[in-house]
Amino acid sequence: MNKKVPVAAVIGVGLMGGSLALQWRAHQLADWIIGVEANDFHAQQAVSLQLVNEIRPLDEALDKADVIALAIPMDAMLNLLPSIMDKLQPHQIVFDLGSTKALLLRAIDQHPHRKQFVSTHPMWGTEHNGPAAATIHSFQQKAVVICNAAESNTAAVDWVRSMYLSMGMHVLDMQAEAHDLHAAYISHISHITSFALANTVLEKEKEEDTIFELASGGFESTVRLAKSSPAMWVPIFQQNRENVLDVLNEHISQLRKFKSCLEKENYAYLATLIEQSNTIRKVLNPKPDTQDQR
Repeated sequence: MNKKVPVAAVIGVGLMGGSLALQWRAHQLADWIIGVEANDFHAQQAVSLQLVNEIRPLDEALDKADVIALAIPMDAMLNLLPSIMDKLQPHQIVFDLGSTKALLLRAIDQHPHRKQFVSTHPMWGTEHNGPAAATIHSFQQKAVVICNAAESNTAAVDWVRSMYLSMGMHVLDMQAEAHDLHAAYISHISHITSFALANTVLEKEKEEDTIFELASGGFESTVRLAKSSPAMWVPIFQQNRENVLDVLNEHISQLRKFKSCLEKENYAYLATLIEQSNTIRKVLNPKPDTQDQR
């Protein structure tokens, strides 16, 4: 299949699906883009914002599209993907942008059209949702994971890989189980922590005006993810439950250490814990940090 396809369809034209459609248009990866969107208001927005050329029912989109992208919540994707696979024509490619992989791939493991599906996860997102949140530069300089590539048709994987590379993304290959474990540590726990911190502050500080007046950039950035949609995140936590519980137990253990330091007034160990956390800079920013040099 050539890099550019006549017709591409995106199922779910929200933040991720809408941003993908913008990339398709910007990099001329499709001549015509069809959107499939259950929310009528979002469907109208997707067309008016020129994310897609038109909105069509799912069956019509599947009939016309050469490439189909799934950008819907994980519970809906788990239910919908097998029926989509049932209707595939031999030339079509399907790929997803979902945040969990193992359960989804097990659901289609024995499907006769399994090789036409490529499982991917662009490592990007915001707390916003809907077509209006889509941006043209969303995926640039970000990582994308392709999972279990050996189980997919080589031509399909090559097209999807080439698509992401043309967007300026860094492509990683990973097995589904490893992806879900790593995603729990770098993404899913961040959202749980943000949800929990927001609830903590809201519980302790009943005067919301006071929160607004005192909140600084640090607090706002820490709880930013708490604005994320439960419709998206509950299915992610559900499907990646074991890994999320594992990292959550470790996180609680770390919190207990900080709590114990304060209870016992062990400020030397508290400083040690903070110093240990500072080494995360080596992971997030491998370049030497000159700002702290004295």
